Amino acid sequence: MNPDQLGEHLRFAAELGVAGVSRDPAWRARGGQPAPDALALATAGGAVSVLRSPAEALAALKKEIGPDCSRCKLHTLGRKQVVFGVGNPEARLMFVGEAPGADEDLQGIPFVGRAGQLLTKIIEAIDLKRDDVYIANVIKCRPPQNRNPEQDEVDTCEGFLFQQIDVIKPKVVVALGSFAARALLRTLDPISRLRGRVYEYRGAKLVPTFHPAYLLRNPASKREVWEDMKLVRSLLQSE
Repeated sequence: MNPDQLGEHLRFAAELGVAGVSRDPAWRARGGQPAPDALALATAGGAVSVLRSPAEALAALKKEIGPDCSRCKLHTLGRKQVVFGVGNPEARLMFVGEAPGADEDLQGIPFVGRAGQLLTKIIEAIDLKRDDVYIANVIKCRPPQNRNPEQDEVDTCEGFLFQQIDVIKPKVVVALGSFAARALLRTLDPISRLRGRVYEYRGAKLVPTFHPAYLLRNPASKREVWEDMKLVRSLLQSE
């Protein structure tokens, strides 16, 4: 993290009311380990207090990222806007995709194209509404020609996704497609090997499944996604 990025993070922490930082390794948790309660942060006196609601914390995070983020090279490669995330800030179910596409880049909302319409149907198939869940991506800006995000772009942006997960505290996270599953689970295994199983992830259960865009090209795989979503429903009902 360069000095500018560090300064931005410290300013965000100050907005939340944090008067200092800790050297405790638990406060530097990344990847599959949950960070400290995103709404209960240590003050200079060592006390812990609830600072903001999930909605307020997400709004502060979105403000920290800013509407014209220039942390990675994607801001020079034709992206139109940052696509932060959308949905219930206290959702029990969260979907994570790869990156915004053309429609998302235009509207500033994840999963609004054909794949997004299919995702809405998938959500409704387990008796939920789109407004009941939260939807985000590993990275917040569209790569040119919808190419896969590059590692430096992921490294720069993934921390914001981790903060979203820690604020929302979903019971279940669904990783949509190979890229999202690999990025979250730190693996090179294909989605065909990862799906159908449940993983522990930042205090939630993570279920990988095929991306809706893949289903548009391979409708025969909808049966496997339905099996995955029945698993998701059972995990939600068990809580």
